[in-house]
Amino acid sequence: MMRGRRRLLVAVGAVTFATAFAATGVAGTAQARTAVPVGVVTTGTALPALPASAESSALPALPALTALTALTARGAVPARATGYPAFTAPGKTLKLGAKGSAVKALQARLKELGYVPGSVDGRYGGATLTAVWAFQKVQGITPTSTVAARTWRALENPRAPKVLVPRGKATRVEVNLTKQVMVLYRGGAPVLISHISSGSGIPYTEYATWNGKRQRFSGSARTPTGDYKTTWRVKGWHRSYLGQLYNPIFFNGGIALHGALSVPLYPASHGCVRLPMNVAEMLPGMLGKGVPVHVRGAFRR
Repeated sequence: MMRGRRRLLVAVGAVTFATAFAATGVAGTAQARTAVPVGVVTTGTALPALPASAESSALPALPALTALTALTARGAVPARATGYPAFTAPGKTLKLGAKGSAVKALQARLKELGYVPGSVDGRYGGATLTAVWAFQKVQGITPTSTVAARTWRALENPRAPKVLVPRGKATRVEVNLTKQVMVLYRGGAPVLISHISSGSGIPYTEYATWNGKRQRFSGSARTPTGDYKTTWRVKGWHRSYLGQLYNPIFFNGGIALHGALSVPLYPASHGCVRLPMNVAEMLPGMLGKGVPVHVRGAFRR
């Protein structure tokens, strides 16, 4: 049963990123078609530069969250947040690839709540899917590509993300390994909530040509819990000895928040925190150096 479920998740992930990159114009490249995951060591041709996003240089408009700022800063956000504006769900069952006004309403609501569905264009593609996953996980709903009655009800009456560090700084990042969700707080309010894939926990041995020599690299593939701060970063694609990272923001030695072409519904990295590409495109403009990063929890397979 678990093997079947995992195959289903991988298949959905493949559809997700094929769809997402078709929208960005990258899907026509050999690299995008093969969807090289982070952790697969590549040599030779560099991965393509992505076009600049209009969203990358500015915070999303989230007036709905300002009423929650004081409560969130104290860790006192109620299970059912009351500061969000009213929303009436279209109620139409949506699947990946759907188009129309119901999809547009879904995207607008997700963006209003701090998720990152991509353009509010009425097209249910990869970026919208990963935002749906993030939302469902925060609401305690098993993530799926189908938006049906339970997800619509949650969108009408949403839960705020669980605060992991109630007395944390007003600007901080919280990585919830249990739910595989990352939350960026600014001014005490959650302004960006994203689906992630963290370290698989499966020990690895990889061979790669590094500094001109073929070398052996081994590790535990864990994302350590603890309290850290953002340090250095790279714009665009960065080649490490374990693979390609997009817009990495490092916070614990060689462990970073970064974009990846594969961000499945289970921990799959060598230890980094993988983000959907559209999230990684805008995050550097929102997250500065020296910002606290709190990693908590453990994923149960």
